[in-house]
Amino acid sequence: MSIDAPSSAAATPPLSEGPANTGPLAGLTVIEMGTLIAGPFCGQILGDFGAEVIKVEDPKVGDPMRQWGRSLPQGLSPWWPVIGRNKKSVGLDLRKPEGQTLARQLIAGADIVIENFRPGAMEKWGLGYDVLSATNPGLVMARISGFGQTGPYSQRAGYGLIGEAMGGLRHVTGEPDRPPARAGISIGDSLAAMHAVMGILMALHARERTGKGQVIDAALYESVLGVMENLITEYDITGYVRERSGSVLPGIAPSNAYPCANGEMILIGGNGDNVYARLTEAMGRPDLKADPKFVDHASRGANQHELDDIIAAWTATFTLPDLLALLESKGIPSSRVFRAPDMLEDPQFKARDAIVSVDHPVFGAIRMQNAFPKLSATPGRVRWPGPTLGQHTDEVLAARADCTPARLKQLRALGVI
Repeated sequence: MSIDAPSSAAATPPLSEGPANTGPLAGLTVIEMGTLIAGPFCGQILGDFGAEVIKVEDPKVGDPMRQWGRSLPQGLSPWWPVIGRNKKSVGLDLRKPEGQTLARQLIAGADIVIENFRPGAMEKWGLGYDVLSATNPGLVMARISGFGQTGPYSQRAGYGLIGEAMGGLRHVTGEPDRPPARAGISIGDSLAAMHAVMGILMALHARERTGKGQVIDAALYESVLGVMENLITEYDITGYVRERSGSVLPGIAPSNAYPCANGEMILIGGNGDNVYARLTEAMGRPDLKADPKFVDHASRGANQHELDDIIAAWTATFTLPDLLALLESKGIPSSRVFRAPDMLEDPQFKARDAIVSVDHPVFGAIRMQNAFPKLSATPGRVRWPGPTLGQHTDEVLAARADCTPARLKQLRALGVI
């Protein structure tokens, strides 16, 4: 599939920076107007695969992601080099009429605009899709919000944790005798960003046939709901409400975390009949294979806790490395519980360049996750880390909004840029 830019965008060539861009989305221009995670992660994915992502942010404070997380002595966040990578930063005050005019000029030459403000904010600034598409009919606009652009909840504040709760994820996460747990990352925001990316690529494909763009309405709670498997259907048919079950899935056994002699944990997935048979052999317990309580998938599920106790008593006699080696030799899915230090030393991560080193102007060489998934002919790549606030303001506005040096000086004096 080829993705052609509309005629309005084709007149303005992409700006160049960093290594040569051979990604599959090269030639597409994205205006990212979101903040925090959902909108910026959507832009990160598109930038990883070659789109020119121009991030428009407040000229005084920028995206809060520049300071979020574990701050370093330099006042910078380790999160920003990742979520801001492969982007160009333009400091632009959208609350001022001059800033809104410049934003419309930038979007008139773009293929995609991303925003994750509360519904109605773009319209308040004169940046609604009806206005933008009037001058750029091929524009694809991704709108990410907590509850979507319509409905009785649309004006509510909606962070990722709210979407996770409403979409059903929080209720099933954690131990059954404790309050709902979180995943440890902002998974609701990330899922919304990924759904927005899917919508953008679908809309670009449709644009090839029609020449027209459209709006992608990605709600956090719907993005979470979309990955909840058969949770709704299971209840609708059987009346069963899925509950928290800790580290296991009810009825799927053995599939759990088990203790090792050195205090570490190992994950073992042995629930398939053939894999389970190999596990009993590795344990020196072939009797477990024929035991009526464990002879098939249904019986193992019904006696899940008893089977887990038997396996845990066996794993506790091994150190983690020795047990991993044994299980690998028997073809049994198993893994350590990886942490960042483990990832940096693991041969699989190294062989596939899952983690790459990127030069940063303050931190020097820093390591971060690569662009995924891998494409055989036009892979994504990390070309540069998150830029400084407004690093590309003059460059972008001169090339895309016909701003002369005198006009840029005037805009800066007014606090617009």
